[in-house]
Amino acid sequence: MLAETICSAVSAAGLGIAALTAYRKRFLAAARITAYALVPIGLVLTGVVEWLTGIVFNPTVWIGFGLLALSWALFATTRAVERRRIGTSGEPAKKKVKGGRAPEAVAPAASAPSLGAAGTGAQREPAPGRKPADTAPADDFSDIEAILKKHGI
Repeated sequence: MLAETICSAVSAAGLGIAALTAYRKRFLAAARITAYALVPIGLVLTGVVEWLTGIVFNPTVWIGFGLLALSWALFATTRAVERRRIGTSGEPAKKKVKGGRAPEAVAPAASAPSLGAAGTGAQREPAPGRKPADTAPADDFSDIEAILKKHGI
């Protein structure tokens, strides 16, 4: 009951501030303040506040949250101990394959990227009859000249 009263008072105060803001011809800010002011009363009318106060002030719910936290802590610590024990004893987590090698996560003969091998040093072949050093700047400037001529510059 107290929570509903507080939410109603907050909403009324917010609507009053929004009215003053609208009086000062700041309608966008007034609309935003009105939107924020209507949230608490909307939560009261939908029953969310009553549901939350029922959870917050119920000791059985807090015991349940405590048991969930204890369960999570036990899972986390046993997992950490298991990882540490496997790392120090030298035993692998999974059995080895017949050949003595552990299975790999990625295929060893994976295909090359579809965009080409940029890091391998492969370069584009120049057109027949042209020198590779002379073609790059000439091509760039001819494209720019064509654009400038198209626009009459």
